[in-house]
Amino acid sequence: MRSEAANTFAANRARGAVAFEVAEREGATRRGALHESGSLRVRFPAPEDKGLSAVLVNTAGGIAGGDRFEVGISVEAGARLTLTTAAAEKIYRAADAAAELSVTLKVADGAHLAWLPQETILFDRARLTRRIEIELSEGASLLLCEIVVFGRTAMGERMQSGAFIDRWRLRRGGRLVFAETVRLDGDIGGRLARPAVAKGGVAIGTALIVPGDEALVARIRERSGAFAGEVGVSAWNGFAMARFCAQDAAALRADMMAVLGAADRAALPRLWLN
Repeated sequence: MRSEAANTFAANRARGAVAFEVAEREGATRRGALHESGSLRVRFPAPEDKGLSAVLVNTAGGIAGGDRFEVGISVEAGARLTLTTAAAEKIYRAADAAAELSVTLKVADGAHLAWLPQETILFDRARLTRRIEIELSEGASLLLCEIVVFGRTAMGERMQSGAFIDRWRLRRGGRLVFAETVRLDGDIGGRLARPAVAKGGVAIGTALIVPGDEALVARIRERSGAFAGEVGVSAWNGFAMARFCAQDAAALRADMMAVLGAADRAALPRLWLN
């Protein structure tokens, strides 16, 4: 039987869910059905010319062990949505169970989604399991990035141990075209210090661009001389992917902004520029 303290802890874990859809109406993107629960919220700044921006807000102030959050977004045909977060998401240490984050993104023909959250910061002994499921129609386009930081180096902090499991699945036209699971656990600090892993880097990132081809890869590589960290980019199956590793979050963020700018000059949310 679980102890009374364990039961109390479990009963006080944060829960949050956001699910919404956007659709094209008379040449502009407008919000449709919206569901919010728990500590997760989404806000929509003033309407734009043709697209729509959304900002996710976690009113819990961070994520700790045992917390569970779900995000579901559907972008209907012809609509354009750019989504970011109000701030970097902080993942605090877990006493027992891991925090869980589930993201489901659906993009229809002729629609575009830019999923551009700010950094996810893992504190020492944090435990996070994240799942990202993406369903694209053949004529849909996607710009997606994720940045993970293992400790705030500017504050003299570093993640030494914990767990990070990150599962991505991308389907296009109903076919699975990309699948990946990253698993880091135990002595994360020691693993990141290895030359073949991160060579001491504490920030990693991925940008996924659909459609993407060798011409896009060439444009990104033209900027390689200005990168502060390591950036690798390639294209296959009709999409491009860039991988990032840097000694700190600021350097990686600058590299990510350069790559996103090469893919779509209008992509960056205003919150990224503050």
